[in-house]
Amino acid sequence: MKQIVCLATSPWYPIPTRKQQVMRRLHDAEVLYFDPAVSLLAPLKDRSAAEKLRAWKAPGQKVTDHVTVYGLPPVWPFYNKYRWINRRNQRRAAAWIRQVMERHGFEKPVLWVYSPVCADLVEHVPHSALVYDCVDRHSAYGGLMDPALVDRMELELAARCDMVFATAEPLCRRLREANPRAAFIPNGADDALFRQAASPRPLPADLADVPEPRLGFVGALQRCIEYGWVENAARRNPGWSFVFIGGEKPGVDLSALKALPNVSFLGLKPHETLPDYLANFQVLLNLFDDSDLSRDVSPLKFYEYLATGKPIVSTPQPAQVQAYASIIQIARSADEFADRCAEALDDTAPERTEARLEAGRRSSWDARVGEMEETLRAMGIL
Repeated sequence: MKQIVCLATSPWYPIPTRKQQVMRRLHDAEVLYFDPAVSLLAPLKDRSAAEKLRAWKAPGQKVTDHVTVYGLPPVWPFYNKYRWINRRNQRRAAAWIRQVMERHGFEKPVLWVYSPVCADLVEHVPHSALVYDCVDRHSAYGGLMDPALVDRMELELAARCDMVFATAEPLCRRLREANPRAAFIPNGADDALFRQAASPRPLPADLADVPEPRLGFVGALQRCIEYGWVENAARRNPGWSFVFIGGEKPGVDLSALKALPNVSFLGLKPHETLPDYLANFQVLLNLFDDSDLSRDVSPLKFYEYLATGKPIVSTPQPAQVQAYASIIQIARSADEFADRCAEALDDTAPERTEARLEAGRRSSWDARVGEMEETLRAMGIL
């Protein structure tokens, strides 16, 4: 059985992202999954982070038959701004990872990483192979960082890797400058879960007072979402209900939308309940503004939408949606967005629904991870 140490950028709970979906599907592997470290400044913004600072040494939590989750030591802030701070953080993290590896009998596992900061860690953790799975343009997030430093660390990391995967073609092209073996593998969907929304499902209680037609968005409410187009469409069509499901990120101004009577914000929902909501939406919305981050993203929600067979209206970005232009609606302006939503409400022909369902099947996480495993087996890594 192959041993894998995964250094993730998303905690295992509560929201399953690419990292969890990949790790839970790897065959013949024992995985040590490390949640991302908490910054020592985090409690100033989020009181719950204080508990995470104290809990990182907790015993590992076995979340599947082959995956055990651990925390990492808290880190000094500004590590994406000053390289010397990152080196210090990563040496401390590596010491803890080595302790956990010894506890589990890991000697030289496959080291599977998700962040450019790992450029300063990999030399301190024994490994048989190094894999970088790039899921975002990390330098585009802004905040307390030096984008040039983040990009430089990422290219250094990619150059040292035995294999690099990327979720978007622009990301892959850039990483091939450092590692010609980089391969483009988009995100996917839990097809078995989201296909449930193709059939009638119980109406969630918090949708009972929201009249049809319902046009729904599921995902993090962050700055790169195109809220203005929804505001325009909601004002033009007061008989439509727009519903947002997801947590609100800091710095996002939703006041204009919240002032509209036909726009609802239902907050974060347990992942397993999402099919109930999606089944009771008439149209699903993929909304990204035109920015560096949006162009390089591979939206999980889009592939989950496909798996439902429901009509979809999308912005032109990210570029991946263009491959599905024949079975979805793509809008290129605020006014066109409202028009495409009207068309999507009638986009229910059985053959169109089946085409989206088939696209969802081809984009399943089983298919994506199978492609990764095939590549790594051919290289002798798995």
